[in-house]
Amino acid sequence: MELEKITACCVCPRCCGAARGKTGDGICRSGAEIRVARAALHFWEEPPISGERGSGAVFFTGCPLRCLFCQNGEISAGENLGKAFSPEELNGLFLSLEEQGAHNINLVTPTHFAPGIRKALLLRRPEVPVVYNTSGYERVETLRTLEGLVQIYLPDFKYAESGLAGELSTAPDYPETALAAIGEMVRQTGAPVYDANGMMRSGVLIRHLILPGHTRNSIAVLRLIRENFPGIPVSLMAQYTPIKGRLLDASCVIGAELPELFRPITARELRKVQEELFSLGLDGFVQSRSATGTEYVPDFHQFEA
Repeated sequence: MELEKITACCVCPRCCGAARGKTGDGICRSGAEIRVARAALHFWEEPPISGERGSGAVFFTGCPLRCLFCQNGEISAGENLGKAFSPEELNGLFLSLEEQGAHNINLVTPTHFAPGIRKALLLRRPEVPVVYNTSGYERVETLRTLEGLVQIYLPDFKYAESGLAGELSTAPDYPETALAAIGEMVRQTGAPVYDANGMMRSGVLIRHLILPGHTRNSIAVLRLIRENFPGIPVSLMAQYTPIKGRLLDASCVIGAELPELFRPITARELRKVQEELFSLGLDGFVQSRSATGTEYVPDFHQFEA
């Protein structure tokens, strides 16, 4: 299915029915063109993804989830930022990252461009693993079109509480949607496989970002992971960074002040969630609170003239 032929889009779970031509009027605000804001070696992922040489991260413009607190809001909420790539050009971009020594090709927020990305991957399959780095808000039907083309899935599991998902991401169906999507990812890839250097070759690594004031949601997420995906590693992220201007705009949109989101998480909050991770016997990674700050937000103006 060519992206430019979609007249009633249902690529993501919102199935908003948008016409995606030169521009897009759907939730993701994306038209037919695949738009990339940044493509470079990235060293800030989990150790089995970034390794020593870096992950070949391709940051796509737009997002179907559009969380109010998004750290990458500059591109997730942008309509025409970045550069347009045809599937052939995108495939060439993947090759360039491989030639730079990337451990993998890391597709960051790829959901809304999945049909075009699929076409690019079919032109020439990378010799390194392909990572699908997603919010977790995915249609199972879309994921099935990528089976055999993606070796590693790196989904977020943001919310166990539908009310919080509705408030912060206008997606009250997030919990059940993410559970189904991650289940499909695990079905496709099986148990995680690592090479002799500890780099992930295939499998699923589930991420969870702790939000300030919402440790109850985080604990509920971890319990769902333990119940539904035993043996799948978890990355517990403490990097929440309040982007104040964006949060103020979001507060006006939803008519609420969201005071808890204007601060990083505390040491106590991290410790509380971390203790739950350990008590559940989940394997994975715990990020330090030192990873908080706008200096960890990449430069998304790589392709500007």
